[in-house]
Amino acid sequence: MSDEDQKMTDPFREARRDKGVLQCPFQGETLPMVLRHADVRETAKDWKTFSSDAPFRVPIPSEEDVRSMRQLPIETNPPEHGEYRKLVEPFFKRSKTPEVTEKVTTLIDALLSKAIERESIEVVREFALPLQSRALTYLLNVPEAEADTWIKWGIHVFRDGDSKGGELEVYLNNQFDKAEANPGDDFFSALTRATFQERSLTREEMMGFANLTFAGGRDTVIQSVACALAYLGEYPETLEYLREDPKRIIHASEEMFRVFMPLPHIGRVCPEATDVMGVPVPPGGRVSLCWSSANFDETVFDKPEEIKLDRKPNPHLSFGFGTHLCLGAPHARLIMRTLLEQCSQKLGKISILNCEKHIENEAEYQRANGYTTLEVKFEALQ
Repeated sequence: MSDEDQKMTDPFREARRDKGVLQCPFQGETLPMVLRHADVRETAKDWKTFSSDAPFRVPIPSEEDVRSMRQLPIETNPPEHGEYRKLVEPFFKRSKTPEVTEKVTTLIDALLSKAIERESIEVVREFALPLQSRALTYLLNVPEAEADTWIKWGIHVFRDGDSKGGELEVYLNNQFDKAEANPGDDFFSALTRATFQERSLTREEMMGFANLTFAGGRDTVIQSVACALAYLGEYPETLEYLREDPKRIIHASEEMFRVFMPLPHIGRVCPEATDVMGVPVPPGGRVSLCWSSANFDETVFDKPEEIKLDRKPNPHLSFGFGTHLCLGAPHARLIMRTLLEQCSQKLGKISILNCEKHIENEAEYQRANGYTTLEVKFEALQ
């Protein structure tokens, strides 16, 4: 399915074609942004030159001011990364189980049913935030009531509101205290029992895993949901297209992830002086792996600015590449596919009543990235 009018703006197109790199300042540090699909993949694989062993500096902007511990396993290199990752993979793989799949389906069905009864609903905070939060309880095998606390932290646990992650650290410490005193089958208890290189995890390591779990995929899943619903509202024929053949949902969801990439890029640190496509990077300097540019590389994707819900193959990099492939990818895919499935089965129309797009305003580019607010009316399928 394609439509010449369904186009996305690509702010990196010219720089990607001309040089393959864009120099852009972030927090007073000018970083070369790697833009081409092949170059981003190669950079992601070369962990010795482009290291993730850099606490607080892997995210862009860096997070020294909002957390006090290294996030695990993302801020480590092989072989430690693989050893750390194995400790929590069983929980993130729960999204592939019938039990969690059924719970997510029931959750989205209930959220849509309630929303249909309302005159309007603000999608970002009243639909996507509760959806992401409650679905995460299934992943971590904790009571769903815990989501009520998480929802209060807002869209981005570090940058939405006044706590700057302070409430998260207090909450996580309390959860680990409870788990040590009365262990169960949940995520927190598993970490208190876990061993790394023949020793128990330190409390700081436990906090590092949990910190990433609550911060890493939070706003990205929320904005993916919001963008998908906005698209269905803007192009209502999509609902009928998906209804005609539910098998189309798999390709459609992957195209949603390619086009509506909430995480524009991620950082790597160069331990030694490095040349990045003609741009010198000093020892300790950072490089940006620009996923959102790679996803629009015209040498890989035919008409990349056009939304094609039947696009295949679709080698997008929205979940990263290589060793650090996103742990939460199965969770995000389950939510997106179930959302499209339930919307096509239950909704006849989504009317957009009011919206305000979130715009990344950087020195060298502007990029639409999700929504600050999205008010819609859901209408039931007749």
